[in-house]
Amino acid sequence: MSLNETVSAERVHIAFFGRRNAGKSSLVNAVTGQQLAVVSDVPGTTTDPVKKAMELLPLGPVLIIDTPGFDDEGELGSLRVEKTNEVLGKTDVAVLVADSVRGMTEAEEGLLRLIRAKGLPVIVAWNKCDLESHCVPPEGAVRVSAKTGEGVNALKERLAALGRREERVILADLLPKKAAVVLVMPIDESAPKGRLILPQQLVLRELLYHGMTALCCQPGELAGLMGSLKNPPAMVVTDSQVFGPVSKTVPESVPLTSFSILMARFRGELASQLEGVRVLKGLKDGDLVQISEGCTHHRQCRDIGTVKLPGWIEAYCGHKPVYRFTSGGDFPTDMQGVRLIVHCGGCMLPPAEIHTRAQSAAAAGVPMVNYGVAIAAMHGILERSLEPIPEAKGKV
Repeated sequence: MSLNETVSAERVHIAFFGRRNAGKSSLVNAVTGQQLAVVSDVPGTTTDPVKKAMELLPLGPVLIIDTPGFDDEGELGSLRVEKTNEVLGKTDVAVLVADSVRGMTEAEEGLLRLIRAKGLPVIVAWNKCDLESHCVPPEGAVRVSAKTGEGVNALKERLAALGRREERVILADLLPKKAAVVLVMPIDESAPKGRLILPQQLVLRELLYHGMTALCCQPGELAGLMGSLKNPPAMVVTDSQVFGPVSKTVPESVPLTSFSILMARFRGELASQLEGVRVLKGLKDGDLVQISEGCTHHRQCRDIGTVKLPGWIEAYCGHKPVYRFTSGGDFPTDMQGVRLIVHCGGCMLPPAEIHTRAQSAAAAGVPMVNYGVAIAAMHGILERSLEPIPEAKGKV
């Protein structure tokens, strides 16, 4: 994956919802200018969420999602509705497509209330406006016709306004101008072949964009690199898995943190992550710990989620908890008995989905901590790794 590509996790997620045959798929095709979704007069043609990564001007990189009708029927229909609800947890901007000929029903009103309860920005697309109708559109609705193209540009402009994200930085605001930063990036059997993981890409790109120097190495090369520098680097950023040996190599005078901690800060989750550290230390025999990863991959013999983390946890708390493992889109809503959730950095999940997972955990009273924060705590270097981050000082 090149540094010029925007991965799905960092794209604005725009999802289209509505009843069967409201014209969702036709409108998605009209907005994207592509035959993305299959269109038919047969109710329930869209059986699973359909996704398309694209550039939507003037907004930029987006992920368009077409969902099945939320009024689908039968056992299979219930599964499709469940998938539609899952998409809500990943959505940045929702489009509720209503059939202007049939008007708003209790089904649409109920979905609209659900979307607003989640705090999502929503646009009601009053579709099929080219047909005669006596129904009154909701206030603020955009009149569109997927068939004629009427109102599609207006809809795009509204999407751009609601989907625009605040400009944020990961670490540039923590560094002096023209700083040199060492990035420790292990390339092992678990690393994605041919590419860097997303946090590494984001940090590297940001440093280059801000006119700073990035010095990249693997853990075994770190001591030689540090010794060759005339002046110490402004910061060292490391992969969490090698926090222990890296902390012994980097002098105490040099700020040290991890990609995971920077990502937690970037997404506004660092404060809540630190709450999970307190529970981590107090785990007892038999306590249920859920270890969740946002992506799916072939498990290696020294897999971090299923092998390394349990070993570190038991050494840290002095007890033997029991574990439940999840990956990809699988994140159980039933958290009865779960004492702690240890979650990956979530770099391949959209921020909205990570936020939804954190909200679900908080609602169930279950603390959540990410891999990087947990590993730093278990290696006794959490305070040091938070030192470069002003808003985190004094929180441990």
